[in-house]
Amino acid sequence: MKRTVKDLVNLKGKVVLLRVDFNVPIDKNGKILDLNRVNAAIPTIKYLIEQGAKIVIMSHMGRPQGYEIRLSLWPISLILMQKLNTKVYFSNKAVGVEVKERLHSMNNGEVLLLENVRFYEGEVNCDMKFARDLASIGDVFVNDAFGCSHRKHATTYGIARLMPNAIGLLMEKEVNVLTQAMENPKRPFVAVIGGAKVPYKIKILRRFIDQADTILIGGAMAYTFLVATGTAVGESITYLDSVDVAREVLNYAAQKGKKVLLPIDHVAVRKGSTKKFVTDNLIEDMVGMDIGPKTVKLFSEEIAKAGQIVWNGPLGKYEDEEFREGTNKIAKAISVSKAYSVVGGGDSVSAVKASKNASGVNFLSTGGGATLKFIEDGSLPCLEVIQEKIR
Repeated sequence: MKRTVKDLVNLKGKVVLLRVDFNVPIDKNGKILDLNRVNAAIPTIKYLIEQGAKIVIMSHMGRPQGYEIRLSLWPISLILMQKLNTKVYFSNKAVGVEVKERLHSMNNGEVLLLENVRFYEGEVNCDMKFARDLASIGDVFVNDAFGCSHRKHATTYGIARLMPNAIGLLMEKEVNVLTQAMENPKRPFVAVIGGAKVPYKIKILRRFIDQADTILIGGAMAYTFLVATGTAVGESITYLDSVDVAREVLNYAAQKGKKVLLPIDHVAVRKGSTKKFVTDNLIEDMVGMDIGPKTVKLFSEEIAKAGQIVWNGPLGKYEDEEFREGTNKIAKAISVSKAYSVVGGGDSVSAVKASKNASGVNFLSTGGGATLKFIEDGSLPCLEVIQEKIR
């Protein structure tokens, strides 16, 4: 069992380097669209404030190529000022003299937010010099960035190898919820898997086949599975080099006696057109864009019978507002079901919120790829380097 922030003692006056995930969605004008990840980190920050630590917060936003003002974390500092009953400072650098000077002037229980760590090449490359520069200002490292912990970056992996460390309250909750859901699920266990690329989800599908009772597959990846069953998909997105793999997955499920349901109708367009229509059969130049009403009904009936649901990935081309209806209706079905529900992935979480029934979901994971990786392997690279709890 990994050491948590509550296992750390005598934090008063200590500098705690806290890695969080403030990679919030923003529009082209830099407006923040959702604060779920910021809100999820607040309990750990407040705990450290109560302990009298000096908190230095590190995060990334987006995938910048060098400095990009639109991806600065400065607006996040203004939000933290509203949410925390303490002084919050912002440094437009992540390392260097400015950070040390700002830290030197801070009192116990105050917060310093560093600039976007991905403005530095050393972050994604896990440059140990960059990690050492950061570690040099702190006494202990706390990782509360569950959504980033599947990647070995300097502020999630490198720095943890250099300092006494622990996980935060959010990371602890994510780990406990996902472990319980996969190792001791409530029955019937229904997994809902969407998204696009089949190869990236083969391991997760096999894991769900091992653990779940029913697997519902939608999104672009469903068309590859339909091809594997001999069903025509018109001009829909398929990964022909993954058809054999999809067939193997379906055969594996059959051997295990597990139910796998694929779309039985579709919201589609004709290639070169934007006019949508519903069809049971995708032929000629038709392109599937979303699950149709019959599929929504089929999937919803399985969801209504579930004791537990784990959902990851949109069931249509969710980035296009015209093709969100299927995903949103499944989100609503999950939200109003009596099952214990866990939802992970940005689009899936957004759909649940759009359904206006988010309170009906038991746990909204802050991870997308991290959630899948943890379900696949039962751990994450950046969790592995955290010290074990002393019994």
